[in-house]
Amino acid sequence: MTPEIEAFVTRFLRELREDNAAIFVGAGLSRAAGFVDWVGLLSHVAQELGLNAAKERDLVAVSQYHLNANMGNRHHLNQLLIDEFSDLPEPSENHEILARLPIRTYWTTNYDRLMEKALEAARKRVDTKYTNDQLATTRRGRDAVVYKMHGDIEHPTSAVLTKDDYEKYHLTHGPFITALSGHLVDTTFLFLGFSFTDPNLDYVLSRIRTTYREHQRQHYSLMKRRSRLAAETAEEFEYAKQKQILETQDLRRFNINTVFVDDYADVTNVLRLIENRFRRRTVFISGSATDYGPWGRQATEEFLSGFASAMVDKDYRISSGFGLGLGGAIVNGAVQQIYSTKGRSIDEQLFIRPFPLGIKDLGERQRTFERYRDELVTQAGIAIFIMGNKAEAGGIVNADGVRSEFEIAKQKGLYLVPIGSSGFMARELWDEVMAAFATYFPKDDGTVRTLMNALGKPATQLMDLMEPLLALLNHLAKE
Repeated sequence: MTPEIEAFVTRFLRELREDNAAIFVGAGLSRAAGFVDWVGLLSHVAQELGLNAAKERDLVAVSQYHLNANMGNRHHLNQLLIDEFSDLPEPSENHEILARLPIRTYWTTNYDRLMEKALEAARKRVDTKYTNDQLATTRRGRDAVVYKMHGDIEHPTSAVLTKDDYEKYHLTHGPFITALSGHLVDTTFLFLGFSFTDPNLDYVLSRIRTTYREHQRQHYSLMKRRSRLAAETAEEFEYAKQKQILETQDLRRFNINTVFVDDYADVTNVLRLIENRFRRRTVFISGSATDYGPWGRQATEEFLSGFASAMVDKDYRISSGFGLGLGGAIVNGAVQQIYSTKGRSIDEQLFIRPFPLGIKDLGERQRTFERYRDELVTQAGIAIFIMGNKAEAGGIVNADGVRSEFEIAKQKGLYLVPIGSSGFMARELWDEVMAAFATYFPKDDGTVRTLMNALGKPATQLMDLMEPLLALLNHLAKE
């Protein structure tokens, strides 16, 4: 983690939290998933022309040469697109992470549907745009919009592929230029798998630069630092490194800051870091109470209300299933704090979903609860467990639902924080975590263990738990 990457992650996280982030995906991301890049797509076409696609920098020109040689007939080019992009491999981990992030706007020059598939797998409703007419319509309840400025594999005859297509783009796809220009002005983009040789994007960026000059929005590009190729001489390598430096310096004219990584795998590592840090600002609270034990109902509700208020004050987002006997106090504390501060909204800081208890069919109820819990837990990066009991057969037993949520959170890699002193299922989970502490917190320097120990001791004054609990959240959120 270099200072450069750390600074980028911090700034981009701020844009994510303020709903100001967008993604621009290039061919490099699809290549990692198994699709060909432009060199692979046009290799046979170039060979027929007596050229080597690997040596050609302007591959749009190669497709135009083919068109010229065939009297304007692009059937072979259309067939190439169908042959290479019709089979849909699974999205890469990069696609999956991008789909899970709270991003609404995705742009791409790719013809494939990997981004759409990843978004659908993340249970998001996708509105895809690749024709001018589609820009004028809106899919109801959409969660994300994918703008495909060069077309879609399902319509290869209208894909932007040749010089003719690029030269007429402002006439055939003018609304896309307008839409992209607007997004680049008011949204922070992260460019991934993109080489910045696309003339359409260059045209849009140039127009924005000349209009806004010193007031352009900051954008970012994650790019692999040039490494020496196997057959490359030292002189050729130094030349390539200098060329990359100059190209990335030129991007600064458009206020695009290049963040270098040493390996393609590091792109995934940076995206993982962004996702993990974003999720850790959302805390999932699991618990239920028919019996409040030695704490008592009033003291428990006062503690939870104060804790929820403190989390909102520190800009955490709360995710919860409105647990029996506890949910009301959490909502009360959070809402009061949200309404007492200008600029906060309930949607931004509170994700509460009461369980649908009226499902009579046991099988359907179990399936619904599993998905419900999965969606609640997926929102978060830290999970807190408190009490966890219910009435059953005339007695009080530990809540198996809280255990289920613990297992889901564990499977999804959340930090698990049972408040052992609250008793019941939370005590059972605290004992389990402390017995295998190094497994749950492998990077701990002693801070987490000390604070977790404090959460397991009997508490006569519940507010004494507030300080170690908040300190633990702050520590885990920054890791």
